[in-house]
Amino acid sequence: MEFEPVIGLEVHAQLKTHTKIFCGCSTRFGAEPNTQTCPVCLGLPGVLPVLNRTVVDFTLCMALATGCTVAPESRFARKNYFYPDLPKGYQISQYELPVAENGRIDIEVDGQSQGVRIRRIHMEEDAGKLSHDPHRPVSRVDLNRTGVPLIEIVSEPDIESPAAAGAYLRKLRAIVRYLDICDGNLEEGSFRCDANVSIRPKGSIELGTRTELKNLNSFRFVEKAIEYEISRQKDVLMDGGTIVQETRLWDSSRNQTFSMRGKEEAHDYRYFPDPDLLPLVIDAEWIERLRQALPELPDARRTRFVEQYGLPAYDAGVLTADRDLADYFESCLAGFPQPKPVSNWIMGPLLGLLNVQGIAIDRSPVAASALAGLLKLVDGGSISAKIAKTVFDEMAASGKPPAAIVAEKGLSQINDTGAIEAVVQDVLERNPEEVAAYRGGKTKLMGFFVGEVMKATRGQANPKTVNELLRQKLNQ
Repeated sequence: MEFEPVIGLEVHAQLKTHTKIFCGCSTRFGAEPNTQTCPVCLGLPGVLPVLNRTVVDFTLCMALATGCTVAPESRFARKNYFYPDLPKGYQISQYELPVAENGRIDIEVDGQSQGVRIRRIHMEEDAGKLSHDPHRPVSRVDLNRTGVPLIEIVSEPDIESPAAAGAYLRKLRAIVRYLDICDGNLEEGSFRCDANVSIRPKGSIELGTRTELKNLNSFRFVEKAIEYEISRQKDVLMDGGTIVQETRLWDSSRNQTFSMRGKEEAHDYRYFPDPDLLPLVIDAEWIERLRQALPELPDARRTRFVEQYGLPAYDAGVLTADRDLADYFESCLAGFPQPKPVSNWIMGPLLGLLNVQGIAIDRSPVAASALAGLLKLVDGGSISAKIAKTVFDEMAASGKPPAAIVAEKGLSQINDTGAIEAVVQDVLERNPEEVAAYRGGKTKLMGFFVGEVMKATRGQANPKTVNELLRQKLNQ
């Protein structure tokens, strides 16, 4: 029997507000445990929550960016469960009346575009954090994160493969970063994903029993965990077993999921409207004000890069996947207005360098203006493209400007035709057998001669002049 996967993702994005959702405590990451709390976020008797308006603004921006319908009136609800990192014994969230519903984003997988519907976006507060002592049966609770504002973005089960799940998650992360409402850091937990996975006989319209996957803190782990879970469920069904509705954790060291607990249903949380918070009323003027202030989003920027700069769709997709990278590209263009060479250098040497060093573009050791300066030297004939890579590496290591490195190390391109001709003549005289073979029809030896000339000039001879002189002399 053939099966097909059905996947839905629940994404929690921590909003970049300075204070928590219902109190004035700081949301700064990395503070000493339990130093960013107050009676409100600790749920002490007699306190009342007050909604942070910026949280609503950020949530509405995400709703507009994903084409959701904003509810004119929504309500907060209490989600009741008992766990050591939840001091009130309930989490303030939204349930029956979320702030936004029925959105959509488009993703691309293997060159094919497909849409993923968004069921709802709602606001809620985060819980605390437990740390478990590896040497003793002791767990410690840090409540700094309690009350930090989140939005939960729930997709419909429209995702058909692990690769599509990764593409959807990357697209959501790009959007929240373009909006500047979340830093999208999976490792620090400010952008978190739970995956609901089931399989069904191919062509069936009935959904299978789903499992929920947690502990997914990278795009790669999301894809690998879903792939494993699909395979596991197929094996269970083919062996005559049944899928148990449960929550499973991903073990990245073993590349497998394992059972954590039975999966809760909504009624298990005993949702009811929060009596301490009024309904949230959002009028058309509020929505329109935020709509007018929205930045250019990834899809629109990608289209503009193709139309305005003449870039291939692939280049535009890579450059606009991250807002900071797209900004870097356009900053570099301001100093060197040749889009394709700039794109090639960013997607090649620059991203390669950042990948090796494990850093993001906003921490690049080579500034956009410095890269533009380097490309000007190549374009003006001051250095060759090969020497430019040497200069680039030195720029990254030392932070010095390209012109200073070229002058300091004597790397200027040799453009003197007479000087290059002398080297070409010397190379040909030292390799008479190769010259005879070339003239006998082995024209691929041209690469050998060019390499010898470049070696003799430490890569500084003008490549175009070298090729012209070699062709002249070899064809005499």
